[in-house]
Amino acid sequence: MPAGVDFRTSTFDHNKVDASGRYLGRRSYPKLYAIENLFRVVIHSVLSAQVHANWWEVVVDKNIRGKAERFQQNYAKKSWRSKPGRHGIYYIDLKDLNEILRVNAAFFDPLVPDLNKWILGIEEIRLPRNSVAHMNFPSPPDMKLIDGFYRDCLNLIAELRARIAIEIP
Repeated sequence: MPAGVDFRTSTFDHNKVDASGRYLGRRSYPKLYAIENLFRVVIHSVLSAQVHANWWEVVVDKNIRGKAERFQQNYAKKSWRSKPGRHGIYYIDLKDLNEILRVNAAFFDPLVPDLNKWILGIEEIRLPRNSVAHMNFPSPPDMKLIDGFYRDCLNLIAELRARIAIEIP
């Protein structure tokens, strides 16, 4: 695939805007989507195995649960809109997912090697993720970070599969 070009670096042409969007849609967005949702699955799977099926109510901070409930209520008011998911974990963002990992490190440490590396990795990926989510073009180093972290996440899932049941929340 040829290298994508940020439309903002040349004279305006709506075709360049479209091409930038298509490039990011193929190149970066799927990986960021996978990263965020893989961590939802990792968190759910580990805490289901280490705590129990109702881990959300037991170990997640009430402020994070409250945020998720508010988002769920907002979606419920607009029933014609698609919904992020059934579980509260789909209504929180990467920062909240990272906080769940950090606060519940004792549950993750036996199953997730180098947990601090993952917490730091999620923190580092947040800016490039937000850049793409807000329809901006990430820098080449950010694209490289996305690619590497995505590969690492796939390896983490493979390692976890050997230890616990992987469950979709």
